[in-house]
Amino acid sequence: MADNYLEKRYDEVFGQQAKTIIRKSNPSLETMLLKNRSHRAYDQSYEVKRLQLEAIVRVNTLTASARNQQVLRFKLLTKQDGAGLLDGKYALGGALPELHLPAPGTEPEAFIVVCSTEPENKNIDIDLGISCEAMSLKAIELGLNAIIIRNFNPDAVRSALGLEYVPLAILAIGKGTDKIKIVEIGEADDHNYYRKDGIHYVPKVRLDDLILD
Repeated sequence: MADNYLEKRYDEVFGQQAKTIIRKSNPSLETMLLKNRSHRAYDQSYEVKRLQLEAIVRVNTLTASARNQQVLRFKLLTKQDGAGLLDGKYALGGALPELHLPAPGTEPEAFIVVCSTEPENKNIDIDLGISCEAMSLKAIELGLNAIIIRNFNPDAVRSALGLEYVPLAILAIGKGTDKIKIVEIGEADDHNYYRKDGIHYVPKVRLDDLILD
């Protein structure tokens, strides 16, 4: 069979337009990552459903796990199912303390609290990073946004939710309303995110500075 026979035959039967439609329905990883920004303000008129949170957590049945231990566990909280118990127990925007984020009326109202059945260690931290990034990307796929929260009191959250295990991170989920742009920087430049004229800027080190000679 000649090289590219199937691809050529597909073009003959369906035409280039069909191929274009298929490509548009499958965004690249780079496109997904560009959309996967940390939102610190949410549209409270949109209510996240439990089924959406379950779909997001389901990615953990597919992701990598150090030594395949799979010790992470997840508490799902919607507006109708205990999300309010986290009010005042976390903070957003550590680099912008003067803004006291989230601003009133923009708080997220759905959360995934990530716990571990074992004491935290370097392998669990690897799993935690993989899990939170994968879940954030799944949120993007569902048309939602997220932010990974580590600025909270684990004991207070554990007590408020009656958790068996210590929480390691909180993923807030919702329809983000922030306007966010990435800014390319050198490795020696300031890495802190900042806001100007209503836009949240996120510095990212350029490729040439990431690659070792």
